[in-house]
Amino acid sequence: MIDGRAVSAQAPNAAAFAPFGAWIEPPADVGGRAMFGEWLDPVKGRALHCHLNRVEPTSLPVKVDRVERHPHAAQLFLPVGVARYLVTVMPSNEAGEPDPRRAQAFVVPGTMGVAYHPETWHAGISVLEAEGSFAVMMWRGDKDDDVFASIEPICVRAAEDAVEGMGDG
Repeated sequence: MIDGRAVSAQAPNAAAFAPFGAWIEPPADVGGRAMFGEWLDPVKGRALHCHLNRVEPTSLPVKVDRVERHPHAAQLFLPVGVARYLVTVMPSNEAGEPDPRRAQAFVVPGTMGVAYHPETWHAGISVLEAEGSFAVMMWRGDKDDDVFASIEPICVRAAEDAVEGMGDG
């Protein structure tokens, strides 16, 4: 059993996620293009970086006791060989620190990516079922590109609708 406040992971929901970023979905039609360049607008004094990471699998429930944010630039994750993954986000409190009492979590199919607004507190990406990789894009150039914070632990667990049907994107 994981100690901490419980948060149920839901299916992706664009309206609920909008304060934190957006889901990146492939085009509906063959030959179509899904554009997301607005997330990669240049950031003065920084260079665009793209890397591929590899993440070991985990299973729900997941304990989250550390989050990060990127104050200067958006951050994009595009899954590569991922079945499902977990996105956990939370707003800042009045002091600008992460507010785990208002955390939200989403179980996301590997056919969708995620873009975080600058300043969005989020947990590291967790893949479910099997290891996977993500192409990660972000403007970088200084020590404070990544800000980490320890939080009062939260326990992210599965919600029935997030596990069975992948929701309303």
